[in-house]
Amino acid sequence: MTTVPVIRDTQFPAAQAWTASSLDAPESWYYPLSQEAFALIQRFLAEAGEGEAERPIEDYVLPEDLRSELRGHLKPVIDALEEGRGFAIVTCIDPKVYTERHQKLIYWLVSQALGTPFEQNVQGTRIYDVRDTGYKVEQGARFSVTNAESTFHTDNSFGDTVLDYVGLLVLKTARSGGLSQTVSGYTVYNELLVHDPEALETLSRPFHVDRRGGVKPGQESTVQYPVFLVDGQELLVRYLRYWIHEGHDKAGVPLSDEQIRALDLLDELLARPDLRAEFALKPGEIFFINNRWILHNRTAFEDHPEPERRRHLIRLWIRRDG
Repeated sequence: MTTVPVIRDTQFPAAQAWTASSLDAPESWYYPLSQEAFALIQRFLAEAGEGEAERPIEDYVLPEDLRSELRGHLKPVIDALEEGRGFAIVTCIDPKVYTERHQKLIYWLVSQALGTPFEQNVQGTRIYDVRDTGYKVEQGARFSVTNAESTFHTDNSFGDTVLDYVGLLVLKTARSGGLSQTVSGYTVYNELLVHDPEALETLSRPFHVDRRGGVKPGQESTVQYPVFLVDGQELLVRYLRYWIHEGHDKAGVPLSDEQIRALDLLDELLARPDLRAEFALKPGEIFFINNRWILHNRTAFEDHPEPERRRHLIRLWIRRDG
């Protein structure tokens, strides 16, 4: 029998293995971008000729010295992502003042202080629109382009590349619903380790995961990863249950009773209100998540009937430096 690598209490701070009651106050989750950092971004855009001609947003790449300076201003955000609760909300954009393009530009440059944005699909998209397209998950769509509850997950659970941070810029919110929720993977791991180590062992073995249309030439339609992997003193979580069910169906390998029991137990833990943070994001806010060990969910929503008012977020996938 495979032995689950045990994470000992001294290897992860309580700040990371948080619960709803131990988490710091909600007002602490918000990080206003300093005037100095905002001035750096505005000066860079002015010197790059923004406004004279609309270049593709991805063409705007910060030089290393400016990137390093901006990273210094964002150190509290990076500390929260790496050493603290694992998520942060940056406030810096007034949607009544800036156009959507300008909001995207600011977001794109702020994100470069955290790392390098990379492709989110086989088409090479780096700046990804998150909005309801009318398609259904059952039709092959990703949850991000539907109004269905996404369920607790980590992004890119099927990807070859480890996704360090997820960024979400809010342009417009839904008519109702669409709450953001987060749970610490360290907390869930602890709960399983104490109360059901057999389920934890099962979740530490590989599952077939559906690549969900992200299949490159020569690749199989599924990839195998465990839900929990201990990498040194850090936990890496890859999870979206629907992708696991689809993956096992495509691979022709039915989930065992043991696997189903472990997945059910995991979902029960993720559904516990006492283990999660919950909040409503507002237009102009930027939500960053440590995707290595924070699981997140977006509840189902009802959108506005007018197309120009419908929920619209911009997602980035970011690989940290080093």
